[in-house]
Amino acid sequence: MIVFSYDKSFEGLLSVVFDAYNRKIFPDKLLGEGDPQPLFTESHFQVITSSEKSERVWAGLQKKLPRKICDMLICLWLSEEKGSDELLFRYIRKVFDSPERIFTDFADDDMLQVKKIAEKVAKERLYLIQFIRFQKTSDDTYVAFVSPKYNALPLTLGYLTDRFGGQKWLVYDLRRKYGYYYDLEKVIEITLTKDDDLSDGRLNKEMMAEDEQLFQELWKNYFKALTIKERLNPRLHTRNMPRRFWKYMTEKQ
Repeated sequence: MIVFSYDKSFEGLLSVVFDAYNRKIFPDKLLGEGDPQPLFTESHFQVITSSEKSERVWAGLQKKLPRKICDMLICLWLSEEKGSDELLFRYIRKVFDSPERIFTDFADDDMLQVKKIAEKVAKERLYLIQFIRFQKTSDDTYVAFVSPKYNALPLTLGYLTDRFGGQKWLVYDLRRKYGYYYDLEKVIEITLTKDDDLSDGRLNKEMMAEDEQLFQELWKNYFKALTIKERLNPRLHTRNMPRRFWKYMTEKQ
């Protein structure tokens, strides 16, 4: 068995692809740094992440694939599904090794799995866009907390900067302990030093703007006024608005 180890980053995986073709040796197993090696390991290679190598591989993929398929590959990586890196590696190999447009061959199991997983992540992105609820702080920054099933937060940045470009905002993923802050000019990835007190997704009253509680109450009353009890359908409601988002939605408090 041939094993490659890398830092479990997207750039690292693309560097694995580059090194594999450069060495003409292709791994049977991909491991993270420090992971124990499986039995019967024949060869082990440590891949050092290189921006130059990863950019060359990504540029090659962009030449061979439509943008939609490249977006699918990013979604696959962000899924964080077990074995998704090995699936992505196999997919990239098939793209480079085949002279035909193999990415449209969904009779191939790898191609089909990439499509299915990417669609799940894209759907999670849509959920985030629909169900993000901002809270206004005393310094006029709008803060929202999320905990998506897949790591789809990076996929929302284009929408957020376009839709809320006129205000400072912070969207934070409590599950993965990172978020993005927009300062009216650029988006910065951040990590909060203390986020244990934010596990319920609610700001302390001291941190809220003076009118934030009023607006939250108005929104709850509006939501309640629109509800027609005779037409309630809990099963449909849960399917369209998954419960994992309710914790952070003002109208569900």
